[in-house]
Amino acid sequence: MNARILADMTTGVEEAARLLRAGGVIAFPTDTVYGLGAHAFRPAAVARLYTIKGRPWNQAIPLLLAEPEDVDRVVREVPPAARRLMAAFWPGALTIVLPRRPAVPDVVTAGGDTVAVRVPDHALARRLIALVGAPLAATSANPAGDTAPATVGEVARSLGARPDALLVGSGICPGGVPSTIVTVADGELVVLRVGSISPADLWATL
Repeated sequence: MNARILADMTTGVEEAARLLRAGGVIAFPTDTVYGLGAHAFRPAAVARLYTIKGRPWNQAIPLLLAEPEDVDRVVREVPPAARRLMAAFWPGALTIVLPRRPAVPDVVTAGGDTVAVRVPDHALARRLIALVGAPLAATSANPAGDTAPATVGEVARSLGARPDALLVGSGICPGGVPSTIVTVADGELVVLRVGSISPADLWATL
């Protein structure tokens, strides 16, 4: 048995947003890979996301935003270098780790003082986040340690009925490669994970 399938591009995304606002966990497409998301400000929903994925509790979960300006809702300070990266690569496959605001639940950050944020370059994902009215705590829609899924079939096979629903979109993610993750502190760029954006492109921007 698989999760409920939401395939209609209008009613499906509206139903997915309703489920997320109610504390559900949804699999959905992004510009990189399929994500597994929960309302970022509902700690119980985020905790359930950890359980569904089998993610270690000491590994923080990134936040997906609908618009670049939403970063100020969850981040207390954005260095000028980070602003330049956002202007160049958002929306896009760049995740930036920055100091979090107190409103971000501890379960999202694994108790740490930073939060990873990104604006996906995917119209359906951004519409979903906007309809929820809050950032989504989101990680790849696969059991921990498995390959991140780029197609709806891969999500259905790996997670089955564990999420409340699967928002289909086009059925395949255009990128298929996870985002690049960086930190920016004291003007220094540190690449934590190389993804679809190369370090050379990041350094050229700075």
